Amino acid sequence: MHGISQRGLLAVFLGTILFLAGVCACAQEMAVGVNAVNPLRASVTNQNALLDQLKAAGVHVIRCGISNDDKGIDFAKRAAAHGIRIQLIISPEYATGAPSRPYQPEQFPQMWGGHPLSYADPALSKAAFQKLFDSLDAGNLQLAGVELGNEINWAAFNPEFPLPGEGKILSLQDMDHDPEGKEIAKGFLQYIKILAVLKEVRDHSRLNHTTPIISAGMVDAKDGDKLYNNKKEDMVGLAATMTFLRAHGLDALVDDYGIHSYPSSGQPGNPAAAAQRLARLTTIDLAACRTNGSSDGKPCWITEWGFPNTDVSCPGNEAGRTLLIEEVRHDFDQFAAEHRLAGIDYFSWDSDPWSKTVDADSVYRCGKLTESGRQAVAPAGKDAAPDPTATLRIRVGVPLVARGPAPDIADAAFTAIQLPNGIRAHRISLSE
Repeated sequence: MHGISQRGLLAVFLGTILFLAGVCACAQEMAVGVNAVNPLRASVTNQNALLDQLKAAGVHVIRCGISNDDKGIDFAKRAAAHGIRIQLIISPEYATGAPSRPYQPEQFPQMWGGHPLSYADPALSKAAFQKLFDSLDAGNLQLAGVELGNEINWAAFNPEFPLPGEGKILSLQDMDHDPEGKEIAKGFLQYIKILAVLKEVRDHSRLNHTTPIISAGMVDAKDGDKLYNNKKEDMVGLAATMTFLRAHGLDALVDDYGIHSYPSSGQPGNPAAAAQRLARLTTIDLAACRTNGSSDGKPCWITEWGFPNTDVSCPGNEAGRTLLIEEVRHDFDQFAAEHRLAGIDYFSWDSDPWSKTVDADSVYRCGKLTESGRQAVAPAGKDAAPDPTATLRIRVGVPLVARGPAPDIADAAFTAIQLPNGIRAHRISLSE
């Protein structure tokens, strides 16, 4: 590399600056939001307190559902007055008498009841969507996005799945040959019809005709993997789900793919664990993401992501979760810089208003936003770089092994260093 001229060095320098500037600009295009859990369950006073908290934290997008009535529109207006737009979760409508899978709290406490997706009614859904968008237009309310359904590729939120199921993650082949898979496929085909009427209504809205339509946030189940438990609460693999829906017209109806991503929370600060999390994002969670206008896919919007912290004491120990969030935010920035990631919504800001316990996923605790929460909702390009030393703990005291020039002379200053990734502490003896 001896023959580079000063002019060449200047060109390389300027090129590097332009490249970095491009990365930052791309990353800043990514929307950053947070999930607010069932806000309408709270009193209006508590709703306003929530909105005050979000505004103080600089949050401009919240993902939630609202009722399709005056109460829901009133909440959206108060949110807008705080500079907050809603990324709205909506659901299909069903005819009276449609079959229903009952809630079974004893056997399947996290699997909610409801109607099978295959019974969703396009005409009723269109009428409900029209009423909603007309109300938004009348209230001068522009959404951050509209997301149809939630986690339709597993049993918890899609009652098309039987309970108990087969105890597996269904494949694309199962959608054609497996009896349960065939029923799930019927529901997915009906979902495409509901998306079509949603797009028609959205396209004719005065204020929201360019509001992104986001597919239901999909569970990031790996094709061919094993279920997370033995309760036979079935799923369809993420890749299989996206392939099936895209083959039946998804890309013509949505602007972004909704994805739910909950990376492993093990070993914060461990480079090998961080690399595994990034590898999973690349090969599974965000594998289908493409740039806007691509012929083979759409950008993704991670409508749920996060890490639990079961330490609900005040103040809690947030060091490990903060490091994990900083690390994954850095990974997300890379996808945003490639124009493959349109937005992220952390789950969650707070606990359900009806909950009697603190949600392990929440970041607003003890009357304030945690440090991990500040990093989760930081604007794109403003999130902190991960600092692996943040969770280091150094114990100083009498050495466990004293060695010196004489039996009664100790020369060790440190006894141990505790690493944040769970590796057994090492004892260090220092000699002059």
